[in-house]
Amino acid sequence: MTFTHEVEQMCCVAKGPKHGPAPIPQEGKWTKAKEITEISGLTHGVGWCAPQQGACKLTLNVKDGIIQEALVETIGCSGMTHSAAMAAEILPGKTILEALNTDLVCDAINTAMRELFLQIVYGRTQTAFSEGGLPIGAGLEDLKQLRSITGTMYGTSAKGVRYLEMAEGYVTGLALDEDDQVIGYEFVNLGKMMEAINSGKEEILSMPTKDLVKKFQKTYGRFADAAKVINPRKA
Repeated sequence: MTFTHEVEQMCCVAKGPKHGPAPIPQEGKWTKAKEITEISGLTHGVGWCAPQQGACKLTLNVKDGIIQEALVETIGCSGMTHSAAMAAEILPGKTILEALNTDLVCDAINTAMRELFLQIVYGRTQTAFSEGGLPIGAGLEDLKQLRSITGTMYGTSAKGVRYLEMAEGYVTGLALDEDDQVIGYEFVNLGKMMEAINSGKEEILSMPTKDLVKKFQKTYGRFADAAKVINPRKA
């Protein structure tokens, strides 16, 4: 370590009280973190790319400074899904400092990592006050039927609104009253339907497509009171 001439000519002044790091809440404890290995927590947040044409929701489960679990969900340009595939492989096993300084392929994912880093090191995680935090796999449990919850709605001033995808599933019918106002909807839970198909059960695989869809179809709101039902993708 080298010093400038001015510093070398200075006399020494003793340091006063030791000002340690402020304690941060993490996994039910108050920790004075000095090393990256003293950081733990599960949290999630959103990042966006520079032209704001895509976004990433990133979930990280950090134990002793190491990312043990990563969930990457994206919306925007089609290339983001491939970037997410690479990021999900890159992130686990890295320290959060390594991950912050790693190119995660997509600008939106990099931004999400930056925002999560700030949450984690400042003790603002989802598990800040949860004793022991959450087990590895908690991020995956947050997905319903292993599918992201994505709301997709479309509307025009000329023709009104169309619900396409709700948290419950793929919308197949919009219920309208006598004034053509939406009072409910019909949807298919694609996650549950695919789980049933993947189970390989003969009664499911031999079922006609129309009956299979109907088996996983439900309604929300005053669907039964509809004056008419329209297909939001065609009508």
